[in-house]
Amino acid sequence: MDIEARIKRRQRRNGHPRLIQDYESLSPVAHIDEPADRGPVLERLLDHFDPVFDGNLPPNAYVYGPAGSGKSAVVTALFSHLDRLPSETRAVIQTSTRAQTPTSPAFVYVDARRTASEFAFYHAVLDALVDESVPEHGIGTDRLRARLDDRLTGSRAGVVIAVDHVGEPRSIDEGDLVDRFAGLPSNVSWLAIGRDDPEETDLTGYTAASIHVDRYQRQMLVDVLMTRASLGLSQQALDHGLARSIAEWAEGNAHDGLTVLFVATDHASEAGRARLTEADVERAIDEMPQPCISLGVVLGLPANRQAVLRALVDVSPEDRSSVTATTAAISESSAVDLSEGTVKRFLYEMAEAGVVERVQSEARHEQGRPPSRVVPRFPPTAFRRLYDLRQ
Repeated sequence: MDIEARIKRRQRRNGHPRLIQDYESLSPVAHIDEPADRGPVLERLLDHFDPVFDGNLPPNAYVYGPAGSGKSAVVTALFSHLDRLPSETRAVIQTSTRAQTPTSPAFVYVDARRTASEFAFYHAVLDALVDESVPEHGIGTDRLRARLDDRLTGSRAGVVIAVDHVGEPRSIDEGDLVDRFAGLPSNVSWLAIGRDDPEETDLTGYTAASIHVDRYQRQMLVDVLMTRASLGLSQQALDHGLARSIAEWAEGNAHDGLTVLFVATDHASEAGRARLTEADVERAIDEMPQPCISLGVVLGLPANRQAVLRALVDVSPEDRSSVTATTAAISESSAVDLSEGTVKRFLYEMAEAGVVERVQSEARHEQGRPPSRVVPRFPPTAFRRLYDLRQ
């Protein structure tokens, strides 16, 4: 931790400690520069990327593991560091009398949850490779791809593209991903990141290596939680006992563990406490649906869908007795400028995607099929806070 971070941790407001020093460090959808306890995975990735240090492209690869195992955290951190290599001088001795300075490839990370369409995918890659802003409107997919081809063709070292969350609902289809890369110049190497085992995906037919990321062991997850707390909370706000309780409940899923920490912190902050309590953690765990959809999926939805969900989490249980009642309550929100028909369509659409769930009412006194309540498959407190922080 650098000096500036240490100073920030000692800052006080009105003479009292601030529980939350940095929301971003606590966010379960944010990744830090140095992920905790993932050294062996990092070494396996570095072994795969070893050709880069001689100025060459590595072969294609597939990184896989269960949800919350830290795949995204490790890859984003590694790519952030590797992308700085082209600006560095790294002389490689070829003979006793001659030296050459190779040029490293560029590194681009793409979240398939946000770039499922062909246009969004090419836009994300090109935007990461050029200094000028790439327009999002007034340009077609073919023109965008042509600009990307020109940029890649003019690159001597090439580019390595990591595509995260492949194979998930509302993500890039595996076949489409292979086709998109097949249409790019030959100086492109890719790293696909997903949850399926290698034998269950067609991607391994186009990759030279598969790199497995295991679920976090309990003590590793405790370290992850304590690291995030040291970055985002005041001193001694989270003790090891509470961190162990969260890690034991999360069973190796860092996303769920960090979400519980985030929600518990929000409850403690709202209550004006300087430290988290067991009650805060228990309340946060009670708020977690099982199964819980990733907050990254929710926050990757289009803005109008997120606005509907933001209104949904503030709808009282009484007004959520049926889809129709929920739709009416959301439509009355000042934050949603959509017709009731559109709101209802979005709710059904997100129920199909698993973002919300339609739970049949237990009432049996009325004729016909009982109405369905709309229940979020994510913790409302976490989404509400993260959504509001981004506005």
